[in-house]
Amino acid sequence: MTDPEEDLRPEVPLPIFQISQKVKRYQLYDIKAVTWLRRTHNILGVLIGGLPQSPQQNVFLGLPLELQPEEVRLLVETGIAYIVDDLKTHESALRSVPRQLEKHKEILRKEGMAAARAFEKQKQQKTKEVLQRLSVRQPTPDLEIATNGDDSLFDTPLSRNTTRKAPNLVPYFSTPTTSYPPFPAPPQHSPPLLPDVSRPSYALFNHLHSKGYFLSPGLRFGCQFSVYPGDPLRFHSHFLATSADWDEELELLDLVGGGRLGTGVKKGWLIGGVEEGPVNDDTKHGSVTESMGSGEEETAGEKVRTFCIEWGGM
Repeated sequence: MTDPEEDLRPEVPLPIFQISQKVKRYQLYDIKAVTWLRRTHNILGVLIGGLPQSPQQNVFLGLPLELQPEEVRLLVETGIAYIVDDLKTHESALRSVPRQLEKHKEILRKEGMAAARAFEKQKQQKTKEVLQRLSVRQPTPDLEIATNGDDSLFDTPLSRNTTRKAPNLVPYFSTPTTSYPPFPAPPQHSPPLLPDVSRPSYALFNHLHSKGYFLSPGLRFGCQFSVYPGDPLRFHSHFLATSADWDEELELLDLVGGGRLGTGVKKGWLIGGVEEGPVNDDTKHGSVTESMGSGEEETAGEKVRTFCIEWGGM
């Protein structure tokens, strides 16, 4: 017996497509990869695609899945994924594999023809069943057709045993749901591309993610991340997380507003960042990058500290 977890596991590392050059956005199109990342790596993202059967609503959305830059950087640094420039990759693939593309078109044409034949066969079967039901019925006297002499409504009697011409089948057109095939898997960039994220933001995300939390965008609550103790389909969020530098000055109104907002929605307002200064091995919580720009080296020995603020007067 095959392990169901292995059947759902995509090929690793998996490509994450960078869609825009100006405002960089990262998307996944493979439902197997989306499901596997959510189940095994606590990666949520946001579904942004419309549903074909309900295009006028935005309550329930589908593929593609847009990932946060912090999620993408975590996946790239752990070797689970790599970033692909969507435009350049598809342009090079269209120029380099015309034979493979034509072969895939022929496969799609055969599949469309098979679907057309199956539909025609089903339609003929339904017609045959209707004619059989009609032939069983007995004619009623009230529906007899009166005739005058040799005159008739039709020159030839009606018969159900008519012969039909073979239908001229046209293959159904289907849109492939994957890019591989027809294209080969996009090559990995060396050194790997990394999204630009702020140091405190990625440090806080990495710290909370390492503790087993699920993190989704926190725009609806006026924070950076909504922090869930488990899958959001089963749990409410516990914290509204916001990152800050260690020596960053915070306005008192921001503290009061964040605490009151979190308490009002039954959550804690969490603020965290990288603690400056040396940290011993006993208190080290992992490593973060000194500068979150692309291509920087990673420096270990930094500690992320978090504080939870609640409003006690409500």
